[in-house]
Amino acid sequence: MPAPPEASAADPRIEYDALRERCPVAWSEARQGSVLRHAEVLRVLHEHETFGNAVSAHPAVPNGYDPPQHTAYRRALDPFFAPPRMQRFEPVCRDIVGAMLQQALQLRELDVVREFALPFAVRVQSAFLGWPPLIQDELLDWLRRSREATRSGDRASTAAVAQEFERLVDRMRAARRESAPDQDISAELMHLQVDGRPLDLRELASVLRNWTVGEVGTIAASIGILVHWLATSPDWQQRLRAQPALLPPAIDEVLRIDGPLAANRRIVRRAVALGGRQFEPGDRLTIHWIAANRDPRAFDEPDSFRIDRDPSPNLLYGAGIHVCPGAPLARLELRVLMEELLARTSAITLAESRPPVRAVHPDAGYAALLVRLV
Repeated sequence: MPAPPEASAADPRIEYDALRERCPVAWSEARQGSVLRHAEVLRVLHEHETFGNAVSAHPAVPNGYDPPQHTAYRRALDPFFAPPRMQRFEPVCRDIVGAMLQQALQLRELDVVREFALPFAVRVQSAFLGWPPLIQDELLDWLRRSREATRSGDRASTAAVAQEFERLVDRMRAARRESAPDQDISAELMHLQVDGRPLDLRELASVLRNWTVGEVGTIAASIGILVHWLATSPDWQQRLRAQPALLPPAIDEVLRIDGPLAANRRIVRRAVALGGRQFEPGDRLTIHWIAANRDPRAFDEPDSFRIDRDPSPNLLYGAGIHVCPGAPLARLELRVLMEELLARTSAITLAESRPPVRAVHPDAGYAALLVRLV
């Protein structure tokens, strides 16, 4: 059985859909198992004793661990995304959106991905952490070089870029060593204890990499997908202007149809049969979120936008114990962005001068999206 495609010139979802219908679990020597159907993906997510998250020699805190370490990390970190914190951050997020949209509206045409989505994602994540503007510029540059290193497949380059981020975090830690824990979220994180001890530099860097770099890519991809949908759905664009309360379910449904994250990895911890294939301990699996969220066995007419669709099968933020801890923050940022974008414009259309360009695997969404805001 062929492996899942790494890219499609037009829309990679088409090829993922085709492969999912041929088999629930694809296989290749390079990537081993690729899980594409909703039922099998859900099983992998919920059977964490069989399918582990500790897939790397450099695991990500918290979701790159399995219980009991994962449980301890989540217990300590989940309160950072509790409702009271989200309520306090919403005005900050809205101010950032407003300032950036004011600049964007002065342009005749706007590449949403390059000129808005990526800068916004970096700026809003940095603001959540209390990082200054100079760090935001450094983070954008680091993100570019990290992507280049990842695409090159050069492990030495990837390791060198990762060490750069650790040095950045070490500077942050040194600057906040004597500060009060309530100065900002970063300072609070520097004082955080897990199992009675403070986080070491590697753990801090891992958490902050997930909360910045990890979120920047998916938030930026989500913005591109949502703006493209608005530009190609004028009736819904006007309805959502009139009824902004419909935005939360609309956002989740749009991002189910066209997901901002392509895949995550798992490792098999004990012998198991999955999708008609036998796997042994140590085998690797790739969960394909986009394919699973478009599975007609779980979603009737999966390509159709239905705002009243049951949201419970939607795997946009995962499921089970490893469900995305930052989901409340992501939902807040996307909702506020859409509210302000619709409130400050009368029309959002695709620019005629250049067609949209889809992103290439492992990215999702759009690499370039030229729109006009009126």
